[in-house]
Amino acid sequence: MPPLAGAELVHTPVQLYRYLLRCCRQLPCTTVQQHYRHAIRQAYNSHSDEEDPERVQMIIQRALADADWIIDKYAKKT
Repeated sequence: MPPLAGAELVHTPVQLYRYLLRCCRQLPCTTVQQHYRHAIRQAYNSHSDEEDPERVQMIIQRALADADWIIDKYAKKT
């Protein structure tokens, strides 16, 4: 189950970036939120030159799965 509604609508890197930043709001404290926002920005910048559509879709699917895992991890701690 995706962390937020609308994960199935993510098809572009910019949509993924915005979706992941919204997911950060579900994390428990501001330091954790800042950490993951920074990681999202870094990953977006490092993959911004990717042109292969299959690779982009693979990155999107992996990022969505990772976001689901992270949200689940912090939900279990609280």
